[in-house]
Amino acid sequence: EARRNVEVMWLIGRLAPDHKTIADFRKDNGAAIRKVCAKFVALCRQMGLLQTPSVAIDGSKFKAVNNRDRNFTHAKIARRMAQIEESVGRYLRQLDSADRQDPSEAISIKTTRIKEKIARLKQEMSRLEVLDAQMRNTPDQQISLTDPDARSMATSGRGSGVVGYNVQVAVDTEHHLIVTHEVINVGNDRGQLARMSKQAKEVLEVDKLEAVADRGYFDGEEILACEEAGVAVTLPKPMTSNAKAEGRFGKQDFAYLPDEDVYRCPSGQLLPYHFTNIEHGMTLRRYWSTAACQGCAIKSQCTPSKERRITRWEHEHVVEEVQRRLDSDPDAMRRRRETVEHPFGTIKARMGATHFL
Repeated sequence: EARRNVEVMWLIGRLAPDHKTIADFRKDNGAAIRKVCAKFVALCRQMGLLQTPSVAIDGSKFKAVNNRDRNFTHAKIARRMAQIEESVGRYLRQLDSADRQDPSEAISIKTTRIKEKIARLKQEMSRLEVLDAQMRNTPDQQISLTDPDARSMATSGRGSGVVGYNVQVAVDTEHHLIVTHEVINVGNDRGQLARMSKQAKEVLEVDKLEAVADRGYFDGEEILACEEAGVAVTLPKPMTSNAKAEGRFGKQDFAYLPDEDVYRCPSGQLLPYHFTNIEHGMTLRRYWSTAACQGCAIKSQCTPSKERRITRWEHEHVVEEVQRRLDSDPDAMRRRRETVEHPFGTIKARMGATHFL
């Protein structure tokens, strides 16, 4: 309006913000802006708008100002260097061809231009070598030039991606108010469930909290951390089993009998416990029965191996409780979508946001 509306221009003496005004304001007042967000939530609580201790959690990728060509990983640099080497080789062949022709002004101009291109490519190669060295010193082996905090992230489209940020929000399920938010540069949501749930619980000042999220947040240790913090989470488990994908019985077709510490398979046979081992810091128990599998009439529907082995995490009961909550409330995922994706739709579409500054 300061640049468009004549009355406003007159009123403020033709003062107008430039492209850095908002960016500088955010940079200089970051702490105050966060306090305003906290005050807003406190006000909503005073008005009785946050009575339901239930939130939906989600993340969305926002494009940064950093262009894809200004973001580098080892694979990108290696690919670009290979392209440069191929181009230099092609130009050198052109120089050899020019040397075999009779000297002329046109050939001289062409030769000079090719040599300039080769010099520029070698300069670019040197720049990439410097960037590669810098990138190898970063924790995540990635470097962005325009916006140093931005990171290359995969998005939902096949083969697509964005250089930007992952914005996490927890939204109140009753009035769709953003309870808490976090901007991170990690490209996936797997490690964010417990942190966002705990922040929401702290902001709402409740002893118990219900949280619903999508399958991208599924992680056993995160779910356990939520359970220990008094947060009951509901989310679907991603299908990662090759057996299910190939039309065979999945782990969910085997029933665990806690009193006997055995699994019951689809044919009714019992698979006893054999041993415990630790993988990636997780204590895992192994169950199987070679004898039961050898004489099983439906073994072809279960496993191509000698016997079917079942692995159980020591805190598997926590994950099973999440699945029971989801089974008893099949509309939870629809409510999650209608609740937590609404703010992102507002930011990205209605307000015309293109870059996240």
